[in-house]
Amino acid sequence: MNVSDLRIALVSGNYNYTRDGANQALNCLMGYVMGKGAQVRVYSPTVPTPAFEPTGELVSLPSFPLPGRSEFQFPLGLPGRVRDDLEAFKPNVLHVASPDVSAHRAVSWARDNDVAALASVHTRFETYPRYYKMGFLEPAVEAILRRLYRRCDALVAPSPSMIETLREQEMHHDISLWSRGVDRNVFGPDKRDAAWRAELGLAPDEVAIGFLGRLVMEKGLDVFADTVVELRRRQVPHRVVVIGEGPARAWFEKALPGGIFVGFQSGPDLGRALASTDLFFNPSITETFGNVTLEAMASGLPVVAAGATGSTSLVLDGETGALVPTGSAEAYADVLERYCRDPQLRQAHGAAGEMRSREFSWDAINQAVVDVYLRLAKARANGDARS
Repeated sequence: MNVSDLRIALVSGNYNYTRDGANQALNCLMGYVMGKGAQVRVYSPTVPTPAFEPTGELVSLPSFPLPGRSEFQFPLGLPGRVRDDLEAFKPNVLHVASPDVSAHRAVSWARDNDVAALASVHTRFETYPRYYKMGFLEPAVEAILRRLYRRCDALVAPSPSMIETLREQEMHHDISLWSRGVDRNVFGPDKRDAAWRAELGLAPDEVAIGFLGRLVMEKGLDVFADTVVELRRRQVPHRVVVIGEGPARAWFEKALPGGIFVGFQSGPDLGRALASTDLFFNPSITETFGNVTLEAMASGLPVVAAGATGSTSLVLDGETGALVPTGSAEAYADVLERYCRDPQLRQAHGAAGEMRSREFSWDAINQAVVDVYLRLAKARANGDARS
């Protein structure tokens, strides 16, 4: 079987209506397999004004705005018209990218029709309840995820640390690595812009601690803010630059008085904004990879991150940045203070991170998923029994 023999149906809760690392990776993957001659059909909720044009043909799934997070759509399953479209398309691989109702229904359809099913894992959904004071729900969410993933033929995950976590949670035995790449036309130390920094009110010698991501609580905004308060208590000279938008922006602005909020940035503007900071701080524990961490490394920034899935596979502790296992504001502040006060340390670890970021090539990364597609499709074609 060749790549051109693949007919891939991708079911995703968000393919292009908002922009995030997961759906950008999915669009990149679909573009890669289409370039190799595969046929692709994508099934996802749609909105009148999506964040960007989709790669491949997109079939709309019924959905409604998620209560409290109206920027996201909650898929409502697979109605008859979508099932008819699936049957007409005749996929030999079904790829589900978010553990929602539509994904569960799609995997059931694949099992009923003897189609190989693959799930990609993009975030630590089971950790989300912690950020909304509902940690007691975590075991239930994990059980729902386990039910979905075990009914698939295989999983792909973006970091070795996430693969280890999934195996510890007994999600599946067949898990392959689908890492992430970085666009070197956008991200690099050369994108730093002294004039832009000056427009923000940053002096040339001021240390700017950067945050990049959607402004939602599950990104660790509370820990970030508590750490900055601790740095200020210690009178550590620094400024904070926040890149991104989201429903928690008002909360974050109140928690970070004096912080510089530059809003959503994309393309060259994003590369400029990130490279124009001096140090990247990512306290999130929900990441399975951490696209923003890789982008910061490619921009020549040392990274201070939680010692959690994703970051532990990217950041070399003591070489390209620091991993903080405890997650406390005091522990983060200890590390950030050293970087803020030592420009040579920042430069050395930033340069080492930029070199490490060069290991992540999109073509090689996406080919790894294609290899899994081919393996699973061949097994189905040969009549191998599904586990």
